[in-house]
Amino acid sequence: MEYLLSIEQLSKSFTLHNLNKHISAVDDVNMYVKEGEFVGITGKSGSGKSTVLKCIYRTYLPNGGSIWYDSARFGTIDLAAASERTIIELRKLEIGYVSQFLNVMPRTTARELVRNAIVEMGQPADYAEAETVQMLEHFELDRSLWDSYPATFSGGEKLRLNIARAMVKRPRLLLLDEPTASLDHSSKLKVKVLIEQLMKEGTTMLGIFHDLEFMEHLCHREYQIRAGRFFTAEKTS
Repeated sequence: MEYLLSIEQLSKSFTLHNLNKHISAVDDVNMYVKEGEFVGITGKSGSGKSTVLKCIYRTYLPNGGSIWYDSARFGTIDLAAASERTIIELRKLEIGYVSQFLNVMPRTTARELVRNAIVEMGQPADYAEAETVQMLEHFELDRSLWDSYPATFSGGEKLRLNIARAMVKRPRLLLLDEPTASLDHSSKLKVKVLIEQLMKEGTTMLGIFHDLEFMEHLCHREYQIRAGRFFTAEKTS
């Protein structure tokens, strides 16, 4: 397979039953991502950027089109048609997703959240603990919070934890949905350092950023989305 990810004629729409209304979020989206690339997606709020990422991660089930992914475990598969069991395995082992929101199981501490992400990949407990400490320290999450429940954290603390949980797994494909939205400048730089590290290690990334300055010199290519359709932008780096 020439590309790690090939999206062909992807469409997704929503029906608002209470309003008796049908909304087309994206239509006829075509995009291609080579292994090791960092591809950016830009566009106005509500243009459909997040919808595309959620279709790849299968939070949303597409209405039409294909999402071909070159999996290390399963070979070339269509994420739009793969079974739920396959998608769960891919989320554990290959595909990571970072959004600006943190959703976790109740009564799971920050330390457990990051550590469990490593353990579920089959890594031993001592390795998982060492990697967890390193990641939490990198994002300067106060040690007094490590064994606390994230529900008590500030928005920025939750976001840093969310990024730590996804990046510690070093996924084959990482989807970034405005991960720096509520971070201060110092925290953004720490995210950038890890992104650059993952790029050197070969992780393929697809990211949405409103902060275009952050994207500069990171992305190899950029797609612009307008009215639910994708357009290739000029090379950003």
